[in-house]
Amino acid sequence: MTNYRFIGKSTQRKDALDIVTGKAKFINDFTLPDMLYGKVLRSPLPHANIKSIDVTEAKSFPGVKAVLTYKDVPDWMAGSAPQHVRILDSKVRYVGEAVALVAAETEDIGAEALRLIKVEYESLPAVYDVEEATQPDAPQLYEKFPRNILPQGIRVFGLHPLQEVVIGDIEKGLEDADFVIEGTCSYENIPNPMPPESPAVIAAWEGPDTLNVWLGSQGPHIVKVALEKWMGSINIRSVGYSVGASYGSKYMSWQYTMPAAALAQATGRPVKLSYGKAEHLAAFTVRLGSRIHGKVGIKKDGTVTFLSGDWLVNTGAFSEASQAMVAVGCGEAQLILRCPNWSFKPKVVCTNRTASGQVRGFGGQELKCALLPILALGMEKAGIDPVDFFKRNYVKPGEGYYWRDGEWWVCEGIDYTKAIEKGAETFGWKEKWKGWLKPTSVKGAKRRGVGVGIHGNADAGEDVSEAFVRLETNGTAIIYCGLPEHGTGQRTNICKMVAEILQIPLDRVSVTPADSLVNPVEIGPVGSRGTYAIGSAVIAAAEDAKEQLFEKVARNLKVKPEDLETLDGMVYVKGKPEARISWGKGMNYSGTCLGRGRFESDFSKPNFMMIFTEVEVDTTTGKIDLIRVVGATDVGQIIDPLCLTNQLDGCLGSAGIDSALFEEAVLDTRLGRIMNLNMIDYKWRTFAELPEMEHVILETPFSTHRFHAIGVGEITPSPGPPAVLMAVSNAIGVWMHDYPLTPDKVLSSLGKIAATKRGERA
Repeated sequence: MTNYRFIGKSTQRKDALDIVTGKAKFINDFTLPDMLYGKVLRSPLPHANIKSIDVTEAKSFPGVKAVLTYKDVPDWMAGSAPQHVRILDSKVRYVGEAVALVAAETEDIGAEALRLIKVEYESLPAVYDVEEATQPDAPQLYEKFPRNILPQGIRVFGLHPLQEVVIGDIEKGLEDADFVIEGTCSYENIPNPMPPESPAVIAAWEGPDTLNVWLGSQGPHIVKVALEKWMGSINIRSVGYSVGASYGSKYMSWQYTMPAAALAQATGRPVKLSYGKAEHLAAFTVRLGSRIHGKVGIKKDGTVTFLSGDWLVNTGAFSEASQAMVAVGCGEAQLILRCPNWSFKPKVVCTNRTASGQVRGFGGQELKCALLPILALGMEKAGIDPVDFFKRNYVKPGEGYYWRDGEWWVCEGIDYTKAIEKGAETFGWKEKWKGWLKPTSVKGAKRRGVGVGIHGNADAGEDVSEAFVRLETNGTAIIYCGLPEHGTGQRTNICKMVAEILQIPLDRVSVTPADSLVNPVEIGPVGSRGTYAIGSAVIAAAEDAKEQLFEKVARNLKVKPEDLETLDGMVYVKGKPEARISWGKGMNYSGTCLGRGRFESDFSKPNFMMIFTEVEVDTTTGKIDLIRVVGATDVGQIIDPLCLTNQLDGCLGSAGIDSALFEEAVLDTRLGRIMNLNMIDYKWRTFAELPEMEHVILETPFSTHRFHAIGVGEITPSPGPPAVLMAVSNAIGVWMHDYPLTPDKVLSSLGKIAATKRGERA
């Protein structure tokens, strides 16, 4: 492989010193002159009409500048397919939904004003289960959505977005199958992605039709796009600060941006609105609930002849992007399963729990966590090793799939067989695998088991990216790109790409702030698209700027542009290093070298991740310990080893592997309330409890851009939960199909205690 100067090398992040010294600016470090503070009164009931609301005392409280109810707010609508969520409504649909907004001189004054608002509710029946919600007599959340079923499809993905997977002939698949199995699996424990930084925004108006917003979002440009669509004829300027982690959840961010904008409009002053941690856990969006009733046909050699089933998706009180997540999930199912006959039909359903939004895994994790265990039943029936099954069935170059846009795409990526085999070898799969529902080892009451999960996503090349690269006369370069720093080091990585192309030290490359007033179009680092999509635009811009520089210098040196090369801010003639000129002399008085790069969607290069897990189960207590995790992937070319390892280590976090074991938002269905709204009762891992982790990273060049790389960060948590579920089932000899695998469920499956229902994991 190419011996690069920066690419593939570990380098210090551009923001490293600022982060460790406290100089990095997050949204809650920022204030504006004359700024007010927003507060939200939230519903204590899961489903109710507001009969009356009295804000007289709150309005007259000293320091309060505005109190808004559903009668006062602008008629802005959000949500997807179609827009159906108001900022404030006369009906509440989950505990924690906004009922009133307050703007005050201080946060304490705002909190006191909330206590002075008097609300009379008419309580309505609530529904939390996805199947119960679709019954004719179920409580209805929206009149426009009979039986609480949302329309499928999302037009932003194209004229004919993917809504289901219907291919071939199911009856033919039945005839060809040696074994047919049916099963149901649920991934419905609504784990919270739990970014350390709670959501926050500052909104300020410039006149009646221009709104400025400052926020910690991984997609500040998409905030601009969404708000301009949903708020009408106004101009939005969005500025993204460093993000204290997002894990996909802080993207469009309208749930707090639009209320802040309404308060700023009512007061004529800037308004900051930020969530407390309990508010973040109770009222902000969580992961989709997923339940699959499926039937699979399989041959003795592991060939899948058909897959049919219903995918029931619990979106909670509204849909932020659920239809988009379903479209992506349906595409991803085809990546892991070469199957000629499909009838796989999703249904997106509203219920009276916290709404679902975008979370790392974006539909694919929700789908795979429920689908892979059903496929495992077929593998068990056929006596197929799961590693062999996935090696056989993961999409290969030249094979095709329908993607989220409803179009047929042919895979132009690589064959991941070598990555699977290397991962299995590193894990010791052949030695540890004893067969289905058989433990690897038994020591008294403790049994060990192994499992494996797989995931991939063709969204690594999703959507448009644009970038500019401007060369300065002092031998530096500035990247104009709306990419925010959301914790992964991606801004440093694009600097490395530009430094490599221009052959200048890394400290001579910088990136503009993520400001929509300055930068071209950039939807943000989602779907593992940072390396391929954003990287391609930045690379093209740097190459364009370099060509412009060579054209200018060539005239001075009386050579052809193709005869030139550059190093450390000097341009020289190839083979004649003494014939050189500085960037400054080459560019003086001859115009700016401003390169432009653009990337268009390319869904032909799916990425890949396989997770191997080993667990130990204590059959007397039901306790499960995650002993070892091995991840296997192929990234084409490593851009930065430490950034990549950090992303792969994230398979545990952001509602990843541990959502199979203990991460859950516990919903009390008697009250409709999430009960564990703090960092003690919401179970999560400390550093001292991390399992042994190892990563197998191959580098087979991709046909992406000049560095032949593909992104994998977004997909790393997704294979973990089904791998753990498989491992636990093998350890105890009983299939388990409901996450999380808490001790009571283990003991119940072993017949040692009676089954219990712990609230609702919707």
